[in-house]
Amino acid sequence: MEIPTETPIKKPKRLTSVVWNHFERVRKADICYAVCVHCKKKLSGSSNSGTTHLRNHLLRCLKRSNYDVTQILAAKRKKKDPTLAVVTYEEGQRKEETISPVTTFKFDPEVKKEEVNVPINLGSVRFDQERSRLDLARMIMLHGYPLAMVDHIGFKIFVKNLQPQFEVLTNSAVELDCMTIYAKEKQKMYEAIHNLHGRISLSADVWDSSENARYMCLTAFYIDEDWKLQKKMLNFITLDPSHTDDILSEVVIKSLTDWAIDRKLFSMTFDHCTGYEELIFRIKDWLSQNRPLLKNGELFDVRCAVQSMKSIVSDVMEAIRDVTHKVRESIRHVKSSQVTLGKFNEIAQQAAISGERPLILDCGQQWSSTYLMLEAALDYRGAFCLLEEHDPTYTSALSETEWDHASAVAGYVKLFVEVTNVFTTNKYSTANIYFPEICDIHIQLIEWCKNPDNFLSDIALKMKEKFDRYWSKCSLTLAIAAILDPRFKMKLVEYYYPQIYDSDAPNQIKAISDAIRELSNEYAMGSSSLDPDTAGASGSLASTTIGTRDRLRGFDKFLHETSQSHNMTSDLDKYLEEPVFPRNYDFSILNWWKVHTPRYPILSMMARDILGVPASTLGPELAFNNRGRVLDHHRSSLNPDAREALICGQDWLRMESEEYNSPHIYTAVPLTVESK
Repeated sequence: MEIPTETPIKKPKRLTSVVWNHFERVRKADICYAVCVHCKKKLSGSSNSGTTHLRNHLLRCLKRSNYDVTQILAAKRKKKDPTLAVVTYEEGQRKEETISPVTTFKFDPEVKKEEVNVPINLGSVRFDQERSRLDLARMIMLHGYPLAMVDHIGFKIFVKNLQPQFEVLTNSAVELDCMTIYAKEKQKMYEAIHNLHGRISLSADVWDSSENARYMCLTAFYIDEDWKLQKKMLNFITLDPSHTDDILSEVVIKSLTDWAIDRKLFSMTFDHCTGYEELIFRIKDWLSQNRPLLKNGELFDVRCAVQSMKSIVSDVMEAIRDVTHKVRESIRHVKSSQVTLGKFNEIAQQAAISGERPLILDCGQQWSSTYLMLEAALDYRGAFCLLEEHDPTYTSALSETEWDHASAVAGYVKLFVEVTNVFTTNKYSTANIYFPEICDIHIQLIEWCKNPDNFLSDIALKMKEKFDRYWSKCSLTLAIAAILDPRFKMKLVEYYYPQIYDSDAPNQIKAISDAIRELSNEYAMGSSSLDPDTAGASGSLASTTIGTRDRLRGFDKFLHETSQSHNMTSDLDKYLEEPVFPRNYDFSILNWWKVHTPRYPILSMMARDILGVPASTLGPELAFNNRGRVLDHHRSSLNPDAREALICGQDWLRMESEEYNSPHIYTAVPLTVESK
């Protein structure tokens, strides 16, 4: 049977209605359709149907397609009520003191003459004040706008000309709407975390404000069921200056219990390498009372890698402060006048200095800019030495020893700049990328400490002393994360440790091997892999009390040990025995584990928890900044509840917006291990 095709109908007469500018009349068999040119929806196109339904659809379709219907509605309203006043921005400024939320405004009438004269009836327009006010509150939260923007005259005029029916809210009313949105989003966040099968790691970051107030931000990191790394802010706590470590630990514990994640917690990352010891001890002690920590808590205390690097570089810059001051003054002298700069350029040409990088002054807020200043000045070292001979006004000259020190220190800092760039390349980096970079720093520090120059060796020793504190806390976690990278496995540890530990390397390698096996056994026993509540929800021992399950922990261990006696190959053994995965630049470790979860069901659970540990919590905007996180004035002036709602709500809404616009894809950073 021949299927009739849709063909444009020949119009016997001209279609005079304006709606036909947005529809095409087609015939299928004996039926006429009006097809919307915007969304391709078919409506009745019969001459007996009229055009009212087309106009109604046009309004809805135009709104969905982001077409501007303002002019159409303006023409319609003008015809109904020509007495509405027009408000322009200049008039609004003059009337700023008298404007109130109930003032009557009208659209600015920039309507084409022919559109005004055409009789348009698009049906009733339903305006939802409640939805619009929540949209406004959501916009303020999402973009971090100040609540006071609703009081700004420019905003009021814009809104009234856009939608005269909208009642502009007060500052306090918007704050209440933001709190409503926060409560709903928090419930969604709670359910997402509660349904998570894996563990969660937390970061605790301290913020400051211009008012000298301090805050602690608790952020959850975890790998979800789709093997995507997630970062969700949980709390933004206002710290009281009188808070001691015991009070602060209670604040953190309260957050853990409020979110019901105390039995899901894998690790906590703090922003500094020193301090927090008493706080961490109290939290670990409290957690251990409810459930033993994995590896007896050895993996619980993690410190931010980038913050540790910043702290080390800060000490280096302080040690050569006099040298950098002379370099800075030398550059200022050269740039003091065109004559001096011209003379300096002539000297540079005579000294055969190419001058590929221009001389720059550093910024006091960015430590990386001081490094760039030193690097550029070192390119012109010969020219500066000659300038001293030709320019008697040049009084900031460096000695040869000082230039040598500047060169050596620039080399030190260069390594930290490169490593920091690796750590901050991805928005969220999995824990496997840190071990090789940290090992490279360790090896270089050992070499720098051997420098015959006492000044440089003293700097290197101080750097290594601070680095060793970081290494003692984090090396085990980072090593296990690297082993769970199929491109490296135990080979990366076996490559680096002889360079770090020399003759003691076999013992250190064995310690890492024993540690990952012990951790794998804990996961294999099953008592530490899932939250008991989650297990109960799935039907396993649903009516058994927590105490009974704890008493069966010994049985789990017995079952695991007897199973091992039957020569069963563990997930870890299978994984380590297989060849390493080829290193390439489009490798995604999370995708790899997602695909290989059926092959390594136990080890994949461990990988999910380990790879989700936030080994660093600073992004590129803060990594090279000499200052820490600083809260802006309009948020620091809010009450604690509103402040937490706006900051946490912004984080959650921003994540939703990013997921909607572009799905997260977290890939591992390509790693290169050079032979030495």
